[in-house]
Amino acid sequence: MACRRGNVVGNQQTKRKVFISFYQGDRAEVETFIDRWAAEEAVFIAKALGALGNDDFIDSGNPAYVMTQIREKYLGDSTVTIVLVGSCTHSRRYVDWEIKSSLRRGTYTPNGLLGIILPSLGESAFLPPRFNDNWDKTEANCYASYRVAPTSASQLGDWIEDAHGARTSQADLIVNHQEMWKYNRECKVHGDTHS
Repeated sequence: MACRRGNVVGNQQTKRKVFISFYQGDRAEVETFIDRWAAEEAVFIAKALGALGNDDFIDSGNPAYVMTQIREKYLGDSTVTIVLVGSCTHSRRYVDWEIKSSLRRGTYTPNGLLGIILPSLGESAFLPPRFNDNWDKTEANCYASYRVAPTSASQLGDWIEDAHGARTSQADLIVNHQEMWKYNRECKVHGDTHS
């Protein structure tokens, strides 16, 4: 995929507002990622840390309402969504909902979509199906990007800028027609449906 560089002010790239989607079971590793890359290295501004199951709208039977609530309460004015992929992320309904809302078009410009494997998993992981529908290994004709953990601030900044640029240059490649998940799915790693 061609690099779509963002706005550069002086020698600094613009810091994008980034929504972080993740499985709550990975919270410690996710917090380490955010502390390093958002707080210490100042690569991006972290906007939210995932939907929680105690929100009233979660049980609504109206998918459009749920998507609007996720967009307004969590995604806010973020322009890029990073999905931090752990061993069970692929099976989580909240992650599916956050990706679906991130990709939503119409009233909103979709968020750029970047998947990053958490360092504890090394170089491979199962992707959430909705993410996988928007990515291919060549990254030539897809909306999302997928990477192993970054090794430098400039590398992560470039990835975020690529995802941000895709919001307009590759929005026609978004695949988001699947229904929202009602329940968590079976984890391919543990063979269980986690609660």
